[in-house]
Amino acid sequence: MLGVALLGAGRIGQVHAKSITANEGCRLIAVADVFEEAARTLAAAYGAEARSVEAILADPAVEAVLIATSTDTHSDLIEAATAAGKAVLCEKPVDLSLERALACLGRVEASARPVMVGFNRRFDPNFAALKAAFDAGEIGKGELLSITSFDPAPPPVSYIKVSGGLFRDMMIHDFDMACWIMGGAPATVSAVGSAIVDPEIGAAGDVDTAVVTLTWADGRIAVIRNSRRAAYGYDQRVELLGSEGLLAAQNVLENTVEKTTAAGKVSAKPEFFFLERYMRAYEIEWTAFVEALKAGAAMPVSLAEGVAALACAEAATRSAATGARVSITPDMLGAA
Repeated sequence: MLGVALLGAGRIGQVHAKSITANEGCRLIAVADVFEEAARTLAAAYGAEARSVEAILADPAVEAVLIATSTDTHSDLIEAATAAGKAVLCEKPVDLSLERALACLGRVEASARPVMVGFNRRFDPNFAALKAAFDAGEIGKGELLSITSFDPAPPPVSYIKVSGGLFRDMMIHDFDMACWIMGGAPATVSAVGSAIVDPEIGAAGDVDTAVVTLTWADGRIAVIRNSRRAAYGYDQRVELLGSEGLLAAQNVLENTVEKTTAAGKVSAKPEFFFLERYMRAYEIEWTAFVEALKAGAAMPVSLAEGVAALACAEAATRSAATGARVSITPDMLGAA
């Protein structure tokens, strides 16, 4: 039985608590949060204890830590947990600062403790099936990747102000998807963005609508489209054109019923929010972490891959600000 502690009792922490306790091979021992009452409430719901981070890291019964705290604490907590001998699954992104994330990568590599970054979309059954089909050679060489990710509505401006911006907060998932599907980080990044959904987002220094083009050294291209507003629901699609065909993962709908009449065909809308769309992916993600840990295998999403996604976000932020194409250099990926 794997002893687990959860750092962070907010909305995403509650999602992870369900995944941890649903796994028969895990026991949730403790929960920590800066808001002690939130930690106590969540811990009580699953028969765990509310403790401080320090107490959790000092407990030898805690073998693994899931970090679901605010992004500005991620690198510090990853380092503290690995230094204490714990295995770690940390929510995305690794940090708001690429420089800080690179420093974290160096320290974790020296500790030799397993760390996985929580890019849950890799574990969505539809996206995973697309990747498996591509890797099996079913459409030949991948040439043009298109990723669409539209939220149903923007988050509060108070969140936008501390999020690190759309490229680091929202599109970070899509950068990871692109690197994962294409087999590594791109050579260049070009981005444009606007605040057309909510002028308050622009006043906070962010964008709510953006398009990014990634180009690999061999000429392959990926295009990512993000918007903070899609009136019809949570729009999540991936399409990959290859030399011998096309793979596409479409939206998950509220139901599969279609009505066809003389007026036309009508179907359900996409599921409305990420908790509905990706709950299964979170469960599979945690199971993959536990299985890799028990087998002594490489983590399914490495810390270095988390840094690569953040490097893309950093490059996109620079490109959108300057209008110039930005190169992904080896030092941005932690390479010598």
